[in-house]
Amino acid sequence: MGFVVLAIAHELFSYPSSGLVASVKKIKERPDEVKRVIKIGIKASRYIRENREGAVQFIMEWLKTDKDVAAATYDSVAKAFNDDGSIPENGLRLEIEERKKSAKVSREVSISDVADLTILREAQRELGIKGK
Repeated sequence: MGFVVLAIAHELFSYPSSGLVASVKKIKERPDEVKRVIKIGIKASRYIRENREGAVQFIMEWLKTDKDVAAATYDSVAKAFNDDGSIPENGLRLEIEERKKSAKVSREVSISDVADLTILREAQRELGIKGK
């Protein structure tokens, strides 16, 4: 369209763009269900990154758009998906700091205060992935 690209967000920082949230109760009572969802998410991310044409076709159907728009959409977001389900620690730290500011929280908040990666690590192991 003639625009000049000044920056691409995922090349500047690794801010978490999506994630899976579950209550402590759900994690304690249904860890196998949580792990299955995590594994499906990892497999979906891998599919998106490895199968451009299939992902473009899905985008066309989901957004009810033409192939050019779907391909441009894919190209703009595909690299934001990782293939192991991990959360970029520096991006999560940015997210925590932003939430602290908006909630006017002054105390230190560690990643372990807001994220339990135990089930993710189990899912990665079961899929043969070495976590970061």
